[in-house]
Amino acid sequence: MGNIKGSVKGFMSPAKYIQGPGQMDLLDEYCQGLGRKAVAFIDAYLYDGLSKKLDGIFTQVELVTKKFSGQVSLVNAEKYVKMAGDAEIVIGVGGGRTMDMAKIVANEAKKCLVIVPTAASTDAPTSALSVIYTEEGAHSHEIFYDKGPDLVVVDTALIASAPVRLLVAGMGDALATFFEARACMESDSTNNMKGGFKRTIASYAIAKECYAVLLRDGKNAKLAAEVGSLSVALDNIIEVNSLLSGIGAECNGASGAHAFHDGFTAIKESADKLHGEKVAFGVLCQLVIENRGPEELKEVLDFSHSVGLPITLEEMGIREVTPEKIKAAAQAIMHSPILLREPFDVTEDMVYATILAADAIGRDYKKAC
Repeated sequence: MGNIKGSVKGFMSPAKYIQGPGQMDLLDEYCQGLGRKAVAFIDAYLYDGLSKKLDGIFTQVELVTKKFSGQVSLVNAEKYVKMAGDAEIVIGVGGGRTMDMAKIVANEAKKCLVIVPTAASTDAPTSALSVIYTEEGAHSHEIFYDKGPDLVVVDTALIASAPVRLLVAGMGDALATFFEARACMESDSTNNMKGGFKRTIASYAIAKECYAVLLRDGKNAKLAAEVGSLSVALDNIIEVNSLLSGIGAECNGASGAHAFHDGFTAIKESADKLHGEKVAFGVLCQLVIENRGPEELKEVLDFSHSVGLPITLEEMGIREVTPEKIKAAAQAIMHSPILLREPFDVTEDMVYATILAADAIGRDYKKAC
């Protein structure tokens, strides 16, 4: 039966996705069809302001707010699952970690799941998975779920006020979507959906459009965000980072770029880099290991440099490059199962050489700027 499933196409998305300015103010109304009692896990950095805001918004659905902090680890998850109590709805408000923890709680406790991102920093809002880390912050594994969120509410006015670095990191995460989808197509791999299915025509089209809109609107979206202007370009990139990237990645599959990201978590100097920043350098590494042409490499370098994504190890926080650090990253990358979706066999020596080569290409590009 496994081989039969592997030949079947699958597509997954949130049950409902709503995007626009001021949409958080309508959250009580949107949640009424999902249950009568909700618990909202709110990012610790935003808790004081947003808990008061939500308390004022919810009048029909009974709401309890809880502060989320710490790692998305299995140990930490046990605490938050207990906090859900008898709530019928779990709401995750915040960044990627808060959303991933809300997914764990909702799926463990069999609750309806509502996601409210406060930044467009990853594709976590629409995906049906949680990325699990160790208590120390190293990548561990993923948990895949049977369905996506019941509701995703993206308040673009809220996101436009978030730090610009988060938006740019989201573009780094989204940048991987098409290239990883292409690798999965070339290797005829299964996608990220639980159980593993093949991509659909729709999901591959979404991945291609994700890349096209990034190239067209990415820089202008960053410029708009820097002056707090919710322009058409910024609105488009919020959708790209949150929806197109999420569906595109889940329904096509992740591969090299995210595998390289997983490896970079083994290097302490890159610990303060955001998920999408590491993924963006992982895209460059993926193109190098796949030996893609110079035109495509330049297109990605031009884009990444224009919005401020890292293209060198130094920009990844690794100022002193040693064989030991690169080997540690290479070994961690080889443990990432999504690396098997590349359309050829990959060895540790190849990965080690690729990281150094990608860094050299990035440094050479910067010299020419």
